[in-house]
Amino acid sequence: MNDILLGKILPLSGTSEIFLQARYANRHGLIAGATGTGKSVSLTVMAEGFSRLGVPVFLADVKGDLAGLSQAGVVGDKLKARLDTLGISNYTPAASPVVFWDIYGKLGHPVRTTVSEMGPALFARLLDLNDVQSGVLEIVFKLADDHGWLLLDLKDLRALLTFVVDNAADISKTIGLVNASSVGAIQRALLSLEQAGGDMFFGEPALDLADFMRQDMSGRGIVNILAADQLILKPKLYSTFLLWMLSELFEKLPEMGDLDIPKMVFFFDEAHLLFDDASAALQQRVEQVVRLIRSKGVGVYFCSQNPDDVPQVILGQMGNRVQHALRAFTPRDQKAVRSAAETFAPNPKIDVAAAITQLGVGEALVSTLQEGGVPMPVERALIVAPSCRIGAISDAERNIIRSRSPVGTKYDTAIDRESAFEMLSQRAQSMPATAPASQGSTAAPAANAGSSWTNGIRDALLGTGRRQGMLEAFAKSAARNAGGQIIRGVLGSLLGKR
Repeated sequence: MNDILLGKILPLSGTSEIFLQARYANRHGLIAGATGTGKSVSLTVMAEGFSRLGVPVFLADVKGDLAGLSQAGVVGDKLKARLDTLGISNYTPAASPVVFWDIYGKLGHPVRTTVSEMGPALFARLLDLNDVQSGVLEIVFKLADDHGWLLLDLKDLRALLTFVVDNAADISKTIGLVNASSVGAIQRALLSLEQAGGDMFFGEPALDLADFMRQDMSGRGIVNILAADQLILKPKLYSTFLLWMLSELFEKLPEMGDLDIPKMVFFFDEAHLLFDDASAALQQRVEQVVRLIRSKGVGVYFCSQNPDDVPQVILGQMGNRVQHALRAFTPRDQKAVRSAAETFAPNPKIDVAAAITQLGVGEALVSTLQEGGVPMPVERALIVAPSCRIGAISDAERNIIRSRSPVGTKYDTAIDRESAFEMLSQRAQSMPATAPASQGSTAAPAANAGSSWTNGIRDALLGTGRRQGMLEAFAKSAARNAGGQIIRGVLGSLLGKR
């Protein structure tokens, strides 16, 4: 059976189960609710279900509690009481196969990509550049391609931008117009990204997304957990990662249409942090990917506190909904409740707006796509208990999981091979020492203060490439005076004869 049990509906007499059908899982979904109402548990139940079906899963774990997927659950008093309420007698604790990832490389395998792989168009969106600045960035990337200068990390791009400033006149004639102000804006945007930790994200070895799409030896889908508790504090870098990952997956996967089981499912916990300060370009890119990635067999699920946290154009793509309780303490909250209620397929037996504020912890309003992709009328249900542990894990437990990772040490050691930074440095060092000042001759430091004084005297007497020296000026003055005397003598003799 390719369905995932989400919860049980508990009417006055008898119980019925509510499922998420795997063949419609690529129609995306939303898990929403106030803090502490059970969103993370619903997310965990769905991730476990996909893993059991052999579907690889990606989770952005912003609170650290989703790491519990790697550990089997423990039947305590609270869990036992819930199992009794749900009428579940065959509960079996089980862990899911997990691989940990971390952009900073502390809590999992490092995640990296190269500047070249991101490309100029995506990088321009990332840095929120205007059209003119984006055009300059296109020229910078073309210059790198023409000369075979690899752009692997941020120092490569920064070195190339410096080269463009120093050679702006020639580049403007041969490739396209560049100006110092546009390059300066790009450099400032790079600095902002660098300060947010972007220098750790760009480099090698670059992530192969095939390593996200794995199964274990028993055929269960690997659950990839990105440690994002620190990353989420730097929204620009967080957005960078999500934007690149979704774009890469969209561009590299072939068209598959609607499958019985999706190829991969992505969950983004605390999605409101992704969109809070997101640029229009980022929202546009996410909207495009969400619309089209369905045909690649990929499902995208957002988890947030309020449905309004997700832009309406993206929310409209979410076919599967799990709505936990919302609190209507303020006029804005009350408006959000009414808005959330209107997004569900109506059920005459349920006052959705009233029910949203009355739901208990672990209870939710659920609507999933059924036969023909038609949304089922919203139902009030108790979410089933996951088989794994609910909550964080210890450092020792994490280290054990990391030591068993199927990825091994593939990404653990950074590689800094020869690229644009090294090539441009060698180019600068190989320039002739007697090159004109406009080509960088002034960059060579003087050996000591004495030689600087001697050079100054020499330049004053003999001149430099930009101004004449005293001797040259004296010679020219003498020549002019002598010439003037000769001319006056000739004119005088002519006039005297007359």
